[in-house]
Amino acid sequence: MKMTIATIPNHRIAYVRHIGPYGLESQAAMQQLKQWAENNQLLVESAILFGIPQDNPQTTLPENCRYDACIVIPDDFQVDSPVSEGVISGGKYAVYTIEHTAEAIQRAWDEIFTDLHKHGYQMDHKPIFERYKGQLVLNDYCEIGVPIK
Repeated sequence: MKMTIATIPNHRIAYVRHIGPYGLESQAAMQQLKQWAENNQLLVESAILFGIPQDNPQTTLPENCRYDACIVIPDDFQVDSPVSEGVISGGKYAVYTIEHTAEAIQRAWDEIFTDLHKHGYQMDHKPIFERYKGQLVLNDYCEIGVPIK
């Protein structure tokens, strides 16, 4: 698991929200978003997608956990249903590049917070994201971004 520090810009996004336990239903939200994005000619090689778990499942009941499947959209793009519009707040992030497998992603979630502490970073009060973009996805990798102070 490779970590870099990066400044992420603000992103205007279209998103589909799932409320309930994280897992298969979250994946269904991402598939719904991808279908919408494909229908709107947004699912191209340069597309940037995010998966954003909005709640900590250790402190939020599973049935109340929110997950947003997102895609970055141009400033002049008009959003229509079934998606909503929002903004991902930019800032300083610890970005972990990991294999895009269920096992690697789970292992990363298990190790990230210890790794941040080891490097002397503190989390900022913004959501953590999983980011999927370009060549990383084509090579079966993704990123987890943790906002840091």
